[in-house]
Amino acid sequence: MQTRTRNPFTTIHTEGALLPSDLLQRVLENDKNLAGLSPEGYHLSGEKLNEAINRSWNRLSGAWAAFRASRGRLGAGDAGTTLTRERWLLPLFDELDYGRLQTAKAVEIEGKSYPISHGWANVPIHLVGCGVDLERRSAGVAGASKASPHSLMQEFLNRSPDAQWGWSRMVCGCGCCAITPA
Repeated sequence: MQTRTRNPFTTIHTEGALLPSDLLQRVLENDKNLAGLSPEGYHLSGEKLNEAINRSWNRLSGAWAAFRASRGRLGAGDAGTTLTRERWLLPLFDELDYGRLQTAKAVEIEGKSYPISHGWANVPIHLVGCGVDLERRSAGVAGASKASPHSLMQEFLNRSPDAQWGWSRMVCGCGCCAITPA
């Protein structure tokens, strides 16, 4: 007779080792030996972890709702770059403790200019508007007129000296180096 184990996660399905179900079970059980489950792990003083999570969720939910409402008023073909940055991406990065991302100047490598929009510490971050396709060139869009935002960032990281950007070269393969909401 075959027995089935009950899956306590009705909305999560995992495969492989990236996020194993036993780790999720330890999170669910608030395993004291698992780092990152206490307020101290997030430098919270006097605030419960769930309260901080709810505060952050509420702030970002409000920012997302305002962004979506404004996005609906964009004209056809409008990249929505300023709207996307100011109403969604910069508040998102701020809430994730990046602070206010600094606008970056174009970087030239071997005679080619790379107009990466922002940076944080030694990490280049290219923010584009919600109307910009990450995989296609977009005429009239800074950093996307000669190459797609994704390929611009990929080429930039591939050609950058390691000393300049450090670990960021390892990040670009994940597809999160150019970020825009769906």
